Amino acid sequence: MSDDTPSPLLEVALPALLRHARHTYGAAMRTALAARGYDDIPGNGLYVIGALALGEAPLSQIVRELRVSKQAAGQLVDALVLRGYLDRQIDAQDRRRLTVTLTERGQAAADTQKAAREAIDAELLVRMGDARVLHAREVLAELIEIGRGEVED
Repeated sequence: MSDDTPSPLLEVALPALLRHARHTYGAAMRTALAARGYDDIPGNGLYVIGALALGEAPLSQIVRELRVSKQAAGQLVDALVLRGYLDRQIDAQDRRRLTVTLTERGQAAADTQKAAREAIDAELLVRMGDARVLHAREVLAELIEIGRGEVED
């Protein structure tokens, strides 16, 4: 906020704030993707594409983090393959496994998604400053740890 008046949002329950904050990012990403012709990414597809672009987690872990059924996850991957965002190949080392990677279209969508996220991050830094954004990140990271059951007694 630009003045010293406290936001009425400070009285909203934290889970609701998190949901609305997530929407800010999601809406910015969806708008940017639609402007570039990537308006056919299904729900949860942004998460899969973004996570695969980071290249740090296998698809099985990404799907687990979505907390959806195996059937729903399979349908999501199928849709992303059919729409040209993912490529699915038999693993050369283990023919029982499939390897899923981003296609050129998928990487372009990931880059668009990242740019939209970075624009929101930049605006947040201007409004709040480095220290306050870092503190918010620390709080959110701790909430994640609580959810993982890794809280120290």
